[in-house]
Amino acid sequence: MKIVVPVKRVVDYNVKIRVKPDGSGIDLANVKMSMNPFDEIAVEEAVRLKEKSGAQEVVVVSIGPAKAQETLRTALAIGADRAILIETADGTNVEPLAVAKLLKAVVEAEKPDLVILGKQAIDDDSNQTGQMLASLLDWPQGTFASKVVTDAGSVTVTREVDGGLETIKLKLPAVVTTDLRLNEPRYPSLPNIMKAKKKPLDVKKPEDFGVDVSPRLKVLKTTEPPTRKAGVKVGSVAELVQKLKTEAGIL
Repeated sequence: MKIVVPVKRVVDYNVKIRVKPDGSGIDLANVKMSMNPFDEIAVEEAVRLKEKSGAQEVVVVSIGPAKAQETLRTALAIGADRAILIETADGTNVEPLAVAKLLKAVVEAEKPDLVILGKQAIDDDSNQTGQMLASLLDWPQGTFASKVVTDAGSVTVTREVDGGLETIKLKLPAVVTTDLRLNEPRYPSLPNIMKAKKKPLDVKKPEDFGVDVSPRLKVLKTTEPPTRKAGVKVGSVAELVQKLKTEAGIL
């Protein structure tokens, strides 16, 4: 079994986001970047499938600037075998449909049995790429996976839905998107970090796949959420009800 894992370079989840003074976007100057947490879970799951189920190869793919090589090296240190970077100009916003088209081209070239990716990226929260990729490939899909079990020619996915858990069986090849409770990603060891530097990393361009990554959407303005007002203490239930009626206007 061959597994392809797309990963994205995003602002680290511990960093407080700053909006540019002119409202044109997010200030990324001197900001720590890291692998999207959902994609990190996907890499971990692919490596576990390799260790437990005997998958032959795990290939990680990223679409972004040259600095995304650092993210791919992290995935290689976790246990992936090789990496592909589809390099775009720094600052280019590649939208989910363009990402899905590029991944489709990679999948058609690599011919994997399974594609595992995070359900969404924490920067745009689109939650679209996995579903679009499955549609373009005409492959079955299992989204929001909290458990993945492979079998001969199939994969069983337990997915989180509003009413609880749903278990589905997909015929391979298939696309699976990961949720938070699927696993706990490992920390790469120093020897694996050193080995990752020697693993193959191919650099491609969107033009190599004949995909136009020009954005179709335009961000008009970016603003920070309003500051939360300080709370107040009330002396009784009657006072609470009165404030909910007169000040909050919800009763």
